Amino acid sequence: MDVRDLLAAARTRHSQRELAALLGVDARTVRRWEIRETDPPPYLADAIRQRILPLATAEIAVIGEADFTFADIFAGIGGIRIGFEAQGGRCVFTSEWNMHAQKTYYANFPETAGHVFAGDITGVDAADVPDHDVLLAGFPCQPFSIAGVSKKNSLGRAHGFADETQGTLFFDVARIIAAKRPRAFLLENVKNLVGHDNGNTFRVILKTLRDELGYDVHHKVIDGQCFVPQHRERILIVGFREPTYFSWADLQLPKDGPKLKSILHPQDGSEAPEAHYTAGAKAKIDPRYTLTPRLWEYLQAYAQKHRAAGNGFGFGLVNGDSVARTLSARYYKDGSEILVSQGARKRPRRLTPRECARLMGFPPGFKIPVSDTQAYKQFGNSVVVPVMGEVARVMAPRIIELRQQDESGIHQASLLVA
Repeated sequence: MDVRDLLAAARTRHSQRELAALLGVDARTVRRWEIRETDPPPYLADAIRQRILPLATAEIAVIGEADFTFADIFAGIGGIRIGFEAQGGRCVFTSEWNMHAQKTYYANFPETAGHVFAGDITGVDAADVPDHDVLLAGFPCQPFSIAGVSKKNSLGRAHGFADETQGTLFFDVARIIAAKRPRAFLLENVKNLVGHDNGNTFRVILKTLRDELGYDVHHKVIDGQCFVPQHRERILIVGFREPTYFSWADLQLPKDGPKLKSILHPQDGSEAPEAHYTAGAKAKIDPRYTLTPRLWEYLQAYAQKHRAAGNGFGFGLVNGDSVARTLSARYYKDGSEILVSQGARKRPRRLTPRECARLMGFPPGFKIPVSDTQAYKQFGNSVVVPVMGEVARVMAPRIIELRQQDESGIHQASLLVA
């Protein structure tokens, strides 16, 4: 069945208005699809087939139960989502282009089947994104150049965010904020975004969010090692549609974070074995994670070469009392940034994917349904979950206040009309 057949099947159960509510679009949009005035976007086929038809009734039933709603774009494996759900939020839209990340996301958030899950956000019309209170985006930032507004005017070219960020994935964040006007947003990126292109990139982003879109914007670099045994600095950008009492000073960040032993497999029988990471009565780590003699020799020679040249390139050897380097998406290649010592005369090992999940602060029951290679990429690209949870804790009251103010304003307006 193609998307039109599926749409017709959905209409046997729901009115245009009900179906529009489930899809987060206007009822007139559904009507235009039905009379073939416009074509429905291709990603709706999957939404209708796997989610809306079997779950539409349940989805209608839960509307209004959450303290606030959010859209999760550039979602990865849901690290930011976990923090906002813990504060009473409900996800109404997800976008993630990587098929392996989608698999992990679905495994851990089966309720995602109740709303539209788009693949490539660049192909999604902003009007098709459901209304939401908060936009969450761990957006990739590709380099872009900036030209002066006066020069663009002289060339007859547009200026503002639609021009200065065109061709970057931040543009997709900006266009959705512009169209949907959420009450708040949280954007996450690498610390280097602040200094990219001598600071010009970050200036354009802030100018877009503040001047073009009119949001009250706050930003801060936070090191995840206050919550996990890993040095991981990330820039967080928070914005509110109206000024609020939000303050970074309200964050409760522990001064002394944990050490690596808190996330390593104990290998003493105190945890159950997890295939294929650990096995046996004591849940010993599978030998596959120990470096081969050839790879270990190569990494040592590589490090020696760079030490002789006077720079610091080389592997990172850690033990239970260490705080690790930043876990990267390339960890699957040789594991060199975080190699766990197994003794002076033994070759070190990589972290297992389960240990990587713990290193990023994911909860104990988080499912890893993909290969080790994909798991390493996913955790290396992810966020430190407790950091997101703490930011969500501080943002949530402000979001709810703005929502209540809007609802109160609507109520007052209705009384005046009456």
